[in-house]
Amino acid sequence: MQNKVITIGEILWDVFPEGKKAGGSSMNVALNLHKQSIESSFISAVGDDDKGKELLNFLASNHFATDLIQTHPELPTSTVVVQLDEQHQATYTIKQPVAWDAIKLTEENITAVKQADALVYCSLTCREEPSKKTILELLDHAKTKIFDINLRAPFYSEELISELLTKADILKINEDEILWVKESFGLTGNTNEQLLKQLAGQFDIEMICLTLGDKGACVLKEGKLFKHVGYKVQVADTVGAGDAFLATFIACYLQGYPMETTLDNACKVGAFVASQPGANPDYNKKIYHMALG
Repeated sequence: MQNKVITIGEILWDVFPEGKKAGGSSMNVALNLHKQSIESSFISAVGDDDKGKELLNFLASNHFATDLIQTHPELPTSTVVVQLDEQHQATYTIKQPVAWDAIKLTEENITAVKQADALVYCSLTCREEPSKKTILELLDHAKTKIFDINLRAPFYSEELISELLTKADILKINEDEILWVKESFGLTGNTNEQLLKQLAGQFDIEMICLTLGDKGACVLKEGKLFKHVGYKVQVADTVGAGDAFLATFIACYLQGYPMETTLDNACKVGAFVASQPGANPDYNKKIYHMALG
């Protein structure tokens, strides 16, 4: 049976010094799933402007359906200024408000979520009440709820993250975010395994995936920790690497791959995307299985 995944969240232009590239963590996940032959749909909103039309054309050029992307009559299409440090790590200046801050709940969206195997959501899209309300209502209809925590200062709080963690079946979090979660929710573990077990227990989360940058990733599933040391590449920028990792992880998990294989493939694709400029470099299955040798 064909797997189907819905993502809901940001669609935007990442503005680099050399120009803009299509992005947004939620769109990146959806597009990577599509590249990996998983049926995926994307709920979001663009403005009624040229930037919005360009984004819809970008998705269409990648043979990705845009029927669940709304056009807001007043709010603009999102843009994010990306700055890279000496290690090519990205920081973001995210404008507000934008079209995806006001995603409406529709019968079409509800039906799509009910028919899907999983719904992927993140905290950034919940910074404004209209989109937060839509996401929370759609989560009530989802079979599997996958939370990409995606902390972007200053658009989160302990109250918001606690509410979203409580909804999650599967959580994806990175090494910086786990430190914030540790401090915010009183976790006392001294190792990643201890922290993940405490977090899973506190919020009743079935599986947690922790990405560790160039040190790989680990997954806690049913009390067992799986580890991968990652792949070393020459980093172009880190934009979208975590999204590619998550999409590959979801694709392999839904298709029933062993966790060791799932984690290896996810690390491989995340590393490949980090080695390329922008969040959505072209690739196919042959590329991402062979790129790292």
